[in-house]
Amino acid sequence: MRKLNMKTMREYVSWLYYQYLLITGIYVLEPWEKSIFNAVLFTMVAMVVYTSYVFVPIHMRLALEFFSGLARGHLERTVALMS
Repeated sequence: MRKLNMKTMREYVSWLYYQYLLITGIYVLEPWEKSIFNAVLFTMVAMVVYTSYVFVPIHMRLALEFFSGLARGHLERTVALMS
């Protein structure tokens, strides 16, 4: 098992940040433009995470109730036809 020390971890995080800069293309921006871009991106990601945390469980519960109601109704009709 490879032991990670603080220097290696710092280099790895630095490498990830460099990859982020290259992939998004913000390495060519001024520092203040990078700050605005990062703030907007962080805000959007935070809103998506919050919305997913709050609303997805509600929609999943409603979908399960809907489909279980459909299955229950289908089963009751099948039993009625067989009798």
